[in-house]
Amino acid sequence: MPEQSSITANKETRRLGIIAGGGGLPQAVIDSCVANKKPFFILALQGFTDPALVEGHPHEWVRLGALGQAFAVLKSENVTDILMAGRLRRPSLQEIRPDARGMQFFAKYGTAVLGDDGILRAISKELESEGFAVIGAQEAAEDILMPRGLLTKKGPQKRHKQDIVHGWKIAALLGEADVGQAVVLQEGLVLGLEAIEGTDELMKRCTALRRAGLLPVLVKRCKPGQDLRADLPTIGLETVETAREAGFAGIAVEAGKAVFLDRAAAIAAADEIGMFIYGVTAEDIEDFQA
Repeated sequence: MPEQSSITANKETRRLGIIAGGGGLPQAVIDSCVANKKPFFILALQGFTDPALVEGHPHEWVRLGALGQAFAVLKSENVTDILMAGRLRRPSLQEIRPDARGMQFFAKYGTAVLGDDGILRAISKELESEGFAVIGAQEAAEDILMPRGLLTKKGPQKRHKQDIVHGWKIAALLGEADVGQAVVLQEGLVLGLEAIEGTDELMKRCTALRRAGLLPVLVKRCKPGQDLRADLPTIGLETVETAREAGFAGIAVEAGKAVFLDRAAAIAAADEIGMFIYGVTAEDIEDFQA
């Protein structure tokens, strides 16, 4: 009994450290922590974190390359678990300006960390080496993952399903190269691939590339072998609104391995304009090909 009580007490005294990037995910995690009275601390990154996000919450600002300071702050705040939440604009080495601990990091990993997934894996390893437990957003906030199946009143047509299948395969190749997670297709044609610009800018870019016929489809999936604790594909109300303005027929996102923010509002917005949202798995891809 004493051992079990010790474990329970340990769980109750754990504190989440949120390394906050952009987008809606950090806010969703913070809201969940507040609602469930979970202790948390925000590590805000200068030039990347929205100042409004940290207002009224325990936080500290650090420069992106100041790993030594970041680790020291997290330890002084008694943080036990770390969540890397939200997107980060990929900085140049000049912007990073690493401190002594940061220089050790780059000396250790070198050019292997230049890709998004590569640098996140390396940072996770360094956090773990400092005694922190790195967790995924789904462990910190419940019910944020994309569910499986059709979520809207209107579904994809047969040609759209073919585009989803094609996009699923292309997104896998894109992910293997650690470049992006999304692709836009229209009746078999690839209009655009996600790179450094992000999903919303990808859709905006494809607006001018649309052709006559069925409207384009956005397909977004997790990178093959991706560490599910960070940089999960994410969509939300903003994604739906951008897709509407860009003239898209629908959005297909990998179920169970992607984050869906503002779900109710996003689905309502999609239903209002007749756009589909589909949570796709490998099994669905097989069904679409049948």
